[in-house]
Amino acid sequence: MTSRRTRRIDVSVWKSRLKPPPSVLARWRRYWPFPLVTALVLAVTPWLVGDPVPREIVIASGQRDGAYFAFATEYAETLRGDGIRVTVLSSAGSIENSELLHSGKAALAIVQAGAAVERDREHLQSLASIYLEPVWVFHKADLQCNELTDLAAKRIAVGPEGSGTRALALRLLEANGLDAGESAVRTTTAAGGSQAAQALRRGEVDAAIFVISPESPVIRQLLTDSKIKLMSFDRAEAYTRRMTYLSQVTLPEGALDLEHNLPGEDVELLATTANLVTRDDLHSALIPPILEAAFAIHGGTSMFHGGAGFPSPENVELPLAADARSYFRSGPSFLFRYLPFRLASWIDRMKLLLLPLVTVLFPLFKAAPPLYRWRIRSRIYRWYVILREIDKRFNQADGDADFSADIEKLQVLEEELSQFSIPLSYMEEFYNLRLHIGYVLEKLRQREVDKATAQ
Repeated sequence: MTSRRTRRIDVSVWKSRLKPPPSVLARWRRYWPFPLVTALVLAVTPWLVGDPVPREIVIASGQRDGAYFAFATEYAETLRGDGIRVTVLSSAGSIENSELLHSGKAALAIVQAGAAVERDREHLQSLASIYLEPVWVFHKADLQCNELTDLAAKRIAVGPEGSGTRALALRLLEANGLDAGESAVRTTTAAGGSQAAQALRRGEVDAAIFVISPESPVIRQLLTDSKIKLMSFDRAEAYTRRMTYLSQVTLPEGALDLEHNLPGEDVELLATTANLVTRDDLHSALIPPILEAAFAIHGGTSMFHGGAGFPSPENVELPLAADARSYFRSGPSFLFRYLPFRLASWIDRMKLLLLPLVTVLFPLFKAAPPLYRWRIRSRIYRWYVILREIDKRFNQADGDADFSADIEKLQVLEEELSQFSIPLSYMEEFYNLRLHIGYVLEKLRQREVDKATAQ
């Protein structure tokens, strides 16, 4: 009785050891740390990869009838193709544009070089210079004016408050030793260049300074007025040496109108540049599409430069953004060159997270196949241990030994094997095990039959 009870207990112990494969719920309980770690990684991803790329930006331009506003509208239309919505803000000009950038009301602006102040260098950056803007100094024809110093004590229209024209004009006058007190500089409050031109033609001012395109109607009107004359900057090179954002350009005779020969002679002019300026916290992923738009809009020819001149990293007054410098040096990255903007920017952000993860996971990926093979074979070997113990006991037992408990163990083992899922690459070892179990089980059953027959 004692031996049979012991055998039953022994069999129950083996049954407990040979449990069927765990259920799906049991597997989830076993591997719960993995989804937890995944959730934590996803939670901290925004902090690891930075802020998402904005879908909307605001660009500060200029007066609604001016070139800056027209160009800003073109940027809005071009960037819409990349899924970036651009809101165009009108303004008095470059000075106000800088203020809008500082206040955070705009992320991008067109700003005239020469209009920056010291604090702009701390929080603003340039993306490119996009085209030349000539500096025009018109004066009364009866006024002898070969240099700006000849305008001492004269009434000069220098542009409205908040405009880049005013900032650059005052800077040029100051460089020539003229300030508002000595020269009686008249600061106009006109909304645009046309009001200053009218004041000059009516004799309300002695001279007027403009920073506008040669295609502007204002320039043509003044050049055709016999009472008005355009000053030539004879010392243009000296200005460019002292103010690096300025360039020397020549307006050839007849360049504006061949029929009427405007201007009547070659004129040396100074030219500043219109710059794309951003806040220094602009998302770096926005820089490639903005510069692509700049090339599409300003990449053609003009009166003062060929087709390869602009946009350019040169002649910018504020520091050039690092991403813009990289763009001009190497062009857009592989992702932005061949993928849609949204997809490229997402991959570009995620690579900051994926690269360290790949570095960490690569050794694990290499170790995974050997570990998996070891896990599968360890289970097969564990079953072989049970089989060997039973076979060893069979070979050492005498003819009266009872193997009913061992037969039950092997039957339980067969049942477990029938429920076990194994990869095809290990089927040979799996079926060898089943054949060996069947072989030992057959020997045990035959011994039980022989023992019953002998009795």
